[in-house]
Formats: sequence, C-alpha cells, structure tokens
Amino acid sequence: MADANVQATIHNQILADKEWPVVKKPHPPFYFGGFAACAANFFTHPLDLLKVRQQTMKGTGNGLVHVVRGVFAEGGMLGFYNGMSAAVLRQMTYSMARFATYEELKKRMSREDGSLPFYRMAAAGIVAGAVGGICGTPADIVLVRLQNDGSLPLAQRRNYKHAIDGLVQITRSEGPRGLFKGAVPNVSRAMLMTGAQLCSYDAFKDLLLSTPYFTNGLALHFSASLLSGFVATTITSPFDVVKTRVMNAGPTSPYRSLLQAMVLIVREEGVRALYKGWTPSFVRMAPQTVLTFIFLEQFRGLYWNSYARHNCVKFE
Repeated sequence: MADANVQATIHNQILADKEWPVVKKPHPPFYFGGFAACAANFFTHPLDLLKVRQQTMKGTGNGLVHVVRGVFAEGGMLGFYNGMSAAVLRQMTYSMARFATYEELKKRMSREDGSLPFYRMAAAGIVAGAVGGICGTPADIVLVRLQNDGSLPLAQRRNYKHAIDGLVQITRSEGPRGLFKGAVPNVSRAMLMTGAQLCSYDAFKDLLLSTPYFTNGLALHFSASLLSGFVATTITSPFDVVKTRVMNAGPTSPYRSLLQAMVLIVREEGVRALYKGWTPSFVRMAPQTVLTFIFLEQFRGLYWNSYARHNCVKFE
C-alpha cells in the first residue's frame, strides 16, 4: 500500500515537471449559458414576479410595497415563486439559445489574432438575442401569465398547473399562433438585452482588466456584470413593459403592434409608464446578471481545468 502511494506521488511529480504543450482554450459546451441562467433564476425569480405584477397594473396604487403585500396575501412566501416551472423552461430555451449563438458568432467573427471589435461584438449580441427571443417566446408567455394570474379576479384566472400545461392550454384556446403572441416586442427586447448585456459585459471586463485594479477573478466578474446589468435594464425597459402588456392581454388585445402599443401606453399613462417596474427590474437584473455570469465563469473554469488535466495541456 505504501509502495503504491509512493509510485503515485512520483508519477504526479513527473507530470507536474513535464513541459505540457500550450494550446488555445477549447469552446465550452453550448448549454453552460442555460444552466448558469437557471441557477441564477432560483435566487431572482421573486423579483421578476414583482416586476411583472407592477407592469400589468394600471393607474395608481401599484408601488412596490403594495405589490409585495398583495403577493404575500395571496400565497404567502411560496406565492413569490409562482411560475417557476415556466421560468426554468424559459431559461433553457431563451438563455441557452442566446448564449450559445453569441459564443459561436464571436468565435466566427473574431480576427486572425483573436481580437473582436466592439461593433462585431454588438452585432453578435443582437443576432443572438433574436435567436433566443424566438426560441423563448412560448415559455415567456406562460411565465408572464403564471406570474400575473394571482392578481386577476377568480373568473379571469387561467389556472395553468405548470409550464407544459400552459403551453397546451394556449395552443387549444388560441391556436399555435397564440404561443408567439408578443413575439415582435419580445424579440426586439431580447435583441437589445443580449446586445447590451453580453457585449457590455465583455467590454466592461476588458476595460477593467486594462486598469491596475483588477485581475481575472471574482471581483472582475462581479463588477463587469453589475455594470452590464445597469446598461441592459435601462435600454430594455420600454420594450419589457410593452412585451408584458401584450403577452398578458389574451385573445382580445388592444395592442396591434409594437409601435401602436408604445403610443397607446404613453397616451393613456404618460412616458413614465414605459419605465414602470424599472426598480424591481434592475434589482432583479443586477443579481440575475451577476449570478449568471459568475456561475458561467465558474462552469467554464471547471471545464477548462478538467480538460487541461485530462489532456495534459496548458492554455495560452
């Protein structure tokens, strides 16, 4: 037994002393983005529910404290997790698709030296957002309706049991096209969100790394993702409000298009209505963005470390 331990120690020392070949880091699995977003969503789902409730309420009396009291009165602490199954489905469609597309486009659009200009980065984010928005729209509709169901009168509630039941009921009552209601504002928001969030994260990370105060690590990932969350929330808020209103409207919707919906909301409620729910949206977006990127960076780090040990290589 002792001889085996000595031999193992000698073998590990030989591997440590050996000059391993230097290679480029391999592309991580495409599903890491979806897994990271799901992990983050567990912590931020209650804030997303509050944002949806605020955005669908008209007139006065829709402050954050008022909404929190209403949700708690309806379902207690578990009420803040209404629609969790749809949230997971959304992240595994929308987030997985946009992260996978963004990383693939970045790889293909990079120059020979590996650099990627900001305009190409932004273009990759916008295209990835469109792909993610299309993939995630059905789950997004179910999520919005599940989250807002408790605020409706009993006679108007849809009572979806879970995400799959919601998809089935929408298809039966509204047809397959009902699964893509609000697709235009949703895809528009997703394009802005991904363009602002993913490329600004990469840009802020590069910017912070150029200063003497940051090295590649948790502090860098936290700071870059927090700044990215602020930018993304501010840019996408009007589209988020319109998307939520359209998806929650049902078969008799007063909204005919993205532009008409924006005009109608501004005419009836003022410009500030387009930024309803900004506070819970940012309070949700900041930790969602921070946690998503931190989880994503950790998944990548574990993957690369495992790859290096298994293949006896070093990375550039």
